[in-house]
Amino acid sequence: MTDKKLDRAINDFVWNVVEIHSQLEEIHKSWAELLGITEPQWLILMAVDELDKGQGVAGIEVANKLRIHQAFVTNQTKSLEKSGFLSRKHRADDARYVLMSLTSKARTEIAKLSKRKLALNSTMFNEFDEKTLEQLNVVLTTIAKNARLAARLLSIDIS
Repeated sequence: MTDKKLDRAINDFVWNVVEIHSQLEEIHKSWAELLGITEPQWLILMAVDELDKGQGVAGIEVANKLRIHQAFVTNQTKSLEKSGFLSRKHRADDARYVLMSLTSKARTEIAKLSKRKLALNSTMFNEFDEKTLEQLNVVLTTIAKNARLAARLLSIDIS
């Protein structure tokens, strides 16, 4: 591929990612509105659900998953706790850490959305089989890792 074609392919990829990100934000915003919470709070709930293996999950893990500041997670999870969507408890062996879990209310409300979520996933991914999505995820994981490295290198060059 020539440099010009490669540049065009990279630009097309970047703009496709921007478009996908924008559409996913709208989808997350819609889910959040159905629960009466904000989009960042919805993402926090989804991250807790994804990361919790039955013992609760620490705020730092949620912050790392979402690539956001831990203080923001702490602030938002306190609000989610007040709304009855999260339970927060101190870790038994180290009280500095708070472990979070979805409440039964959160699980019930999320379950109510499951049919809509399945329909949405079907619409978005109906042309792909499991193997294709797995391959795509491998490629995207590599690009994400390389993007993190590139961002670090850029910050070093600017300094």
